[in-house]
Amino acid sequence: MNVITDSHVEGTVEHEDHGLSDLGYIKIALLLAVLTAIEVLTYFVDFGVLEVPSLLILMVVKFQIVISYFMHLKFDSKIFSYLFITGLVLAVVVFAAMATSLVFWTDPAGCDAGRFC
Repeated sequence: MNVITDSHVEGTVEHEDHGLSDLGYIKIALLLAVLTAIEVLTYFVDFGVLEVPSLLILMVVKFQIVISYFMHLKFDSKIFSYLFITGLVLAVVVFAAMATSLVFWTDPAGCDAGRFC
């Protein structure tokens, strides 16, 4: 009876293929191109109050696609995905805080609330 040691198994076992086929990557690239075209379209077409939310949603969707497929996080440990999602949530919170400072913290009369006019 042959017993295979762990070191022998580690040395001979090949890793799984991480990623998609070439056609899969082409499909993902076309999807990202379409989403980017929609983002560019917001510059030329007035989306009204939906402009900023639609851009934020497109940003999150494109971020998820890129980290999932091009950075292979879909095929790796979930801890890496959680780290990237935490960074994304932090970035959106910082952006929202900055956006509120531009809208809510300025007096309509032109006096900045930070200067205690």
